[in-house]
Order: sequence, then C-alpha cells, then structure tokens
Amino acid sequence: MQEIRIRHAEARDLEQIRLIYNQGIEDRIATLELDQKDMVYMTSWFGEHQGRYSVLVAEMADVVVGWASLNRYSHRCAYDGVADLSIYVERSFRGHGVGQHLLEQLEKKAHSQSFHKIVLFTFAKNQLGQGLYRKRGFREIGIFEKQGILDGQYVDVMAMEKVLRESLHAQ
Repeated sequence: MQEIRIRHAEARDLEQIRLIYNQGIEDRIATLELDQKDMVYMTSWFGEHQGRYSVLVAEMADVVVGWASLNRYSHRCAYDGVADLSIYVERSFRGHGVGQHLLEQLEKKAHSQSFHKIVLFTFAKNQLGQGLYRKRGFREIGIFEKQGILDGQYVDVMAMEKVLRESLHAQ
C-alpha cells in the first residue's frame, strides 16, 4: 500500500470529493442523503467549510482517495466548541487505513481550532465506521431509534463523541 498523505482540501479537489461523497450516498452506508451532489452544491458546501470548519483530503500517488470535514454542530453560540464530523473514503480504499489517517489529522485540526468536542452520527449497523471511531477514542452516546428514513425504511442512528479538552481552563 502506498503512503497516505493528508492535506487541506483545495477547490481543485472538489470533483473528486464529490465523486467520493456520491459513492457514500449510493452505497447507503454513511448518510441519509439520497440525492447525488453536483458541482453547484459542492462549491457552496466548500465555501461554508473554510477556516474553522475545514476539509482535509487523503491522497495516494497524488490522487484524492478520501476526505473528512469539520462541520457546524449547531448555530447556537453555546455549541461553538462542538464540531460534527464527516468522513468518506473511496470504495476501493475502504478498510485500508485511509479513514484512520483522516480522523487523526481532523482531530488535530479540531484541537488547533479550539473545539473541545467532536460528535458524529452513524448508522447503528455501520460496524466498520464504529470500529474506526472507537479506535480513536470515541464513545457511544446512544441510539436514536427510527431516526431517519432511507429507501422507505426507518433506520437507527448512533451518536458518538470524543472530548478533546476536559475543561474551559485547558484551552
């Protein structure tokens, strides 16, 4: 396996990010989204992910094979220290450490941006994803039963979290 390089995403990466995101939508393993994303959507999304809420990409041999983002958890100022995360890996690279490298660097980015906690929501049946998160110290908070609808069926969604900073004084 070639070396995985993590870097900040650039506008030139958007097409590959879009393709990988759409794979996640098609495969029905990572999101309740149903509609394929086009470049208009992705350009707007990327514009919202600058500065604190950034996007990282994983490259192998100069090809983007995965991406991760810190997302706004809530617009309420009380939650400014909490980030939601997204991670998507190109189909043929899943299970090869790409997600682990992305998550490790995303945590460092979150810490440097003064987030004290990262939360995520994953399908309760997504054992591969949960294994990745648990390896990095995320803990299960609980399961929202029948939280969303995917392909006409209710699905359970698991909430997980990792505290990066223990107190306000640690900042």
